Amino acid sequence: MAKSSKKFAEASKQLEKGKAYTLAEAVDLVKRLSYAKFDETVEVHFHLGIDCKKSDQNIRGTIVLPNGTGKTLRICVITKEDKIEAAERAGADVVGFDDVIAKIKSGWSDFDICVATPDVMGVIGKELGRVLGPRMPNPKSGTVTPDLVKTISEFKKGKLEYRNDKHNCVHSILGKVSFDAAKLSQNFNTLFDAILKARPVAVKGTYVRSIYLSSSMGPSINIDVLSATQGAAAVSR
Repeated sequence: MAKSSKKFAEASKQLEKGKAYTLAEAVDLVKRLSYAKFDETVEVHFHLGIDCKKSDQNIRGTIVLPNGTGKTLRICVITKEDKIEAAERAGADVVGFDDVIAKIKSGWSDFDICVATPDVMGVIGKELGRVLGPRMPNPKSGTVTPDLVKTISEFKKGKLEYRNDKHNCVHSILGKVSFDAAKLSQNFNTLFDAILKARPVAVKGTYVRSIYLSSSMGPSINIDVLSATQGAAAVSR
């Protein structure tokens, strides 16, 4: 097992063992304990009381973070010729149909999100199903859409997909360490509110078991679930 760096160890010492912090405290700590020379990404990790082996207990959705993610996404759009110009004007990085499909099949993958219109999904499924894997356009992730302009704009502004993994956890980015505390907190509350609303009916007992906040290189900070839930609930009021 790799040893932690001295800087990581020093940052970890500033956390009180066993303590669950309020969101405000956690955001302050994640900013103060950041030690990398680059603008670290702020990440959040939710452990949920779901059973991902049961299809009716999986959660998946999209949300636009009010303050963006701090990351500029490269968007690849696959669509017919009559929509290519509109997609380019909306800010898509790569747009096309047969040429883009051939490019991806040849091994090109320099993009973060692949968006497509419904009329080409039959071809994409046949030609790129195995190649794209988790980046395959999907209506549930908001990447299959007839409104390319709106979808591209939303992803450029900070739209992201959240979904649980095989360990019943949801992992997401919230922004950058350089974001001020208010923006990180607002992004957190917006995302957490969406996850709370996505609670499957079949889930019994405790839904959110733990929440941890961290920067790319920093230690994980335990957030008090109850206080965070109350803060996220205020978003809906």
